[in-house]
Amino acid sequence: MANNQNMIHDSHQPIHLRQIDFFRTFWRSGTEQGSWNFERMQNLGFAYIMAPAIKRLYPDMNQRKAALKRHLGFFNTAPIMQSLITGVVLSMEEQRANGADISDDTINAVKTAMMGPMGGFGDPVWLGTIRPVLSAFAASLVLSGYGMMGPILFFIAWNVLRLVFRYMTQMAGYRRGADIINLFNTGIIKYVGSATSMFGVFMMGVIVARWVTVDFASVRGLFGSSTISQFVDTMINGGLNVIAPVALTLVCVWLIRRRISPIWIILGLFVIGVLGYYAGVLV
Repeated sequence: MANNQNMIHDSHQPIHLRQIDFFRTFWRSGTEQGSWNFERMQNLGFAYIMAPAIKRLYPDMNQRKAALKRHLGFFNTAPIMQSLITGVVLSMEEQRANGADISDDTINAVKTAMMGPMGGFGDPVWLGTIRPVLSAFAASLVLSGYGMMGPILFFIAWNVLRLVFRYMTQMAGYRRGADIINLFNTGIIKYVGSATSMFGVFMMGVIVARWVTVDFASVRGLFGSSTISQFVDTMINGGLNVIAPVALTLVCVWLIRRRISPIWIILGLFVIGVLGYYAGVLV
């Protein structure tokens, strides 16, 4: 009789995720895009990420199948920001497994509400600011003679930043649960995104001023008066050599926004450089 009572008592014990479950979920987060499809995009990857937690929370096989099935709906967001959504869903699944009145529709509604803001925040910040800045800094190291230190530094810095961010946001989402959506109403995402974009533009300006150069050939001797030749040469070296790199950068940015392949832009710059050199305009 006592054994039966203990079994009944144990069956009603709360089920909590363990540290190993969080780590397994985090470890799988990098494979989200591995099963990307045109119909439901990242849904298979998200279900795969949630599988270790679902196995812990739902001992019954039918419950596990139902839990995985509700995560096979449409899902798409910025991959790095997916971990925050995962953390929130982990919290909701744990509450549901312990008897909370949380339906499939509620979980999917929270996921849907977070997909757009996270996508709009993650891509400009990570892919439009952080990665280009790190790439430019790594390229500057190569140009400065540090060789392989540039690519190695980029690889280490990029992966450390994104992995630490993924784990921290996953745990933050788990601790705050669905209440984290209230942060969206404060405008913090917009402010952080704007600040990061401004920093990225500032760093790009620094990099352009430091590493983008357009050297025009000297015009001394082209005019009869040495004073005029010296004046024109000074204007070119002091004016055009400063304006040209900025203009060239803006043109390249405009072409990229017009969806011109960077490969074609590089080839175009190469051709312009060769023609300009043989025409005596560039050096």
